[in-house]
Amino acid sequence: MRWTRLSFLYLVGYLWLGGLGLLAAPGLAIRLLGSGEAYPPVLLRLIGVFMPALGIIVADIARRPIEPLYPTTVIVRLVLLAIILWLFIASRDVLFLSLAGIVALGMLLTGLGLIADRAGYPDAA
Repeated sequence: MRWTRLSFLYLVGYLWLGGLGLLAAPGLAIRLLGSGEAYPPVLLRLIGVFMPALGIIVADIARRPIEPLYPTTVIVRLVLLAIILWLFIASRDVLFLSLAGIVALGMLLTGLGLIADRAGYPDAA
């Protein structure tokens, strides 16, 4: 399951970078994602706390490796993607389209990794 594990680098990366960005500079972080709205900094920082925490869990899933949870990460992101798109429809804030793109790319990478690993494609090394 090498390819799937590698796909988690992207996921862990955006969880950590995004979370630290929301903690350090919440207004700047959401502006970089395209938001023109004002959100309470305390709520953005709360989200920023949870993102690296989730990143630690995902990194541990990949490190151990806990292969039965790999497909679950795709399902979780599918649910997140649906909710993020619903939030975009409700708010018309481009921030949610940016987040949808980030989540969708990670979901695609993990899905392709699962397919490649199950098909027996050789490792990159």
